[in-house]
Amino acid sequence: MPPTSDPVRPADAESRALARSLISGARFAALAVIRPGTAAPFVSRIALGTDAAGVPLTLVSSLSQHAAALAAGGEVSVLVGEPGPRGDPLTHPRLTFQATPEAVARDAPEHAALRARWLEAHPKARLYVDFTDFGFVRLRPLSGALNGGFGKAYALDAADLAAPA
Repeated sequence: MPPTSDPVRPADAESRALARSLISGARFAALAVIRPGTAAPFVSRIALGTDAAGVPLTLVSSLSQHAAALAAGGEVSVLVGEPGPRGDPLTHPRLTFQATPEAVARDAPEHAALRARWLEAHPKARLYVDFTDFGFVRLRPLSGALNGGFGKAYALDAADLAAPA
């Protein structure tokens, strides 16, 4: 058999735009962490939004299964992109990105703005956003793998995933 070439393409303007739109358009995502003290992976569905700079953000209860892993600060993985109503779900665009979690303290200067932005996108969170066990966590992208559809795989870095300035 002849050697096969790498099907993963370098990022280009179209793949960057698609990846950023998947992040900015997502209202929820799958979050993968490694449970502290184990080598066991754990995946959970989370609510997702972005801060004013386009950095992914989630609101997490300290009582959740994944909270300890986020607090530990190790890298996490996030999957965004949902299948459309028709066709093979595996042909619809999706992005998996690795990120570093960064907790936002309740007394941080930007907390009020994050809260207001979050509630615009997630109005039902008004019921619990101010509970003492809930806090915002930024998910700062490090790298990503974009599947833009059949035969459209791209490797992205942190700059590719950052919202344009």
